[in-house]
Amino acid sequence: MGRSGRTAVWKRLPQLIADLKLDFVIVNGENSAGGFGITEDIYLETIRAGADVVTTGNHVFDQREALDFAGRHERFLRPANYPEGTPGRGSGVYVAKCGARVLVANIMGRVFMQPDLNDPFQAAERELAACPLGEQADAVVFDFHAEATSEKMCFAHFVDGRASLVVGTHTHQPTADHQILNGGTAYLSDAGMCGDYDSSLGMDKNEPLNRFLSKLPKGRFEAAAGEATICGLGVTISDRSGLAENVAPLRLGPRLEETIPTFWN
Repeated sequence: MGRSGRTAVWKRLPQLIADLKLDFVIVNGENSAGGFGITEDIYLETIRAGADVVTTGNHVFDQREALDFAGRHERFLRPANYPEGTPGRGSGVYVAKCGARVLVANIMGRVFMQPDLNDPFQAAERELAACPLGEQADAVVFDFHAEATSEKMCFAHFVDGRASLVVGTHTHQPTADHQILNGGTAYLSDAGMCGDYDSSLGMDKNEPLNRFLSKLPKGRFEAAAGEATICGLGVTISDRSGLAENVAPLRLGPRLEETIPTFWN
């Protein structure tokens, strides 16, 4: 989220990968350009910092240049349930450092979301039919970008046992419901943001507060510029089944209680 969040990720991620021996890293970058979309330079710098894939969401095309570069980069994903013909791709199969084939699909929910995209459940079914876990993929990860926790949870139950992980993004607030579902799929309603939590969802809090109080805009929304807290999720996946063995949150920074998955220690 904004300069504060992206620079914190660029600074900390290489050492996290080395210290924790991470095989595969996914970064959602849709708010990295001042809180509104992502530029090609930011995408490339995130990949150079160690991200294997950069996912997005409803703000993917806020920066018009994304319409041009989305199709040039295989590791850049926009929601897979955009209509046919939309620039870019919604999923891909990538090789982790351990040699595992990882299907990553970026799918956007529809409840309280704009634009109103195609059915996310049908989109997931197509992804799984084309690249089933245990056949063409050794791990399957869905970044489910959505507002409503009920939709996120139902999506996770829909793919339970057929995906390694469903992680929610979009609301910028990390949730405490990390778990492994009955079928073996790891789940978290929202991973939270990497950004300044002395804010309103990563935006400088003065203008959002003003609009709540007066109902009138006085200025633009600007990304908060204070020190960022990094939020994410750690998962270990079985080499045998492709399902989750462990799941826990990761938080590093000044505002929220810090935690690193104990199974990585």
